[in-house]
Amino acid sequence: MTRALAPGRKVVAIDLDPRMVEAAAAFAPGADVRLLDALQADWMGILEGLPHPRGIVSNMPYNITGPLLAKAAECQPRIDRAVLMMQREVGEKLIAPAGDRRRGAVSVVFQRLFTVSRVCLVPPGAFLPPPKVESIVLRFVPRLPSHEGVFALVRQGFSHPRKTLANNLAAWGKDVVADAAEGLSPTVRPHELAEEDWFGLYERLNR
Repeated sequence: MTRALAPGRKVVAIDLDPRMVEAAAAFAPGADVRLLDALQADWMGILEGLPHPRGIVSNMPYNITGPLLAKAAECQPRIDRAVLMMQREVGEKLIAPAGDRRRGAVSVVFQRLFTVSRVCLVPPGAFLPPPKVESIVLRFVPRLPSHEGVFALVRQGFSHPRKTLANNLAAWGKDVVADAAEGLSPTVRPHELAEEDWFGLYERLNR
């Protein structure tokens, strides 16, 4: 992947495995290959040292996909695009629309920050050794700025995904939530709300 990206571009590649760093440096001599822990690396600082258009490209390890996605979300203001491969189950959660039971807080947050689209599925046979799960490649194009107030509400709203929205937001007060949730069924579940529903709910709860 590094070798394909490097020609004609300024590329910074990071990896925690010294063997991979050595291999990437040999196969992509034009890239700036660094021995770094992706979870500890200063992504924002690295990106700011690159010319536009800037992007993040990664085959993310399954066991740290969540923290890496969080770092990618933080970099949203600094990038023009990201193309990320992850476990199919995680990727389909990110693109799940309102009404889909796979939809969660991460779906709402990422669909606010990015236009997220599926590029392709990747079968286990594409890897050596093959994993036991399928992978998916997603494209992320920055969309709208972050809104921490709404995101905090979304996370609370999904604190117990199978409970009703009213139960998850009970700390606000039953009458307050009922008034703010105008137009929504009293038994609505968090996965049934679209982005505009969350923003409308936030505005009414804080008026």
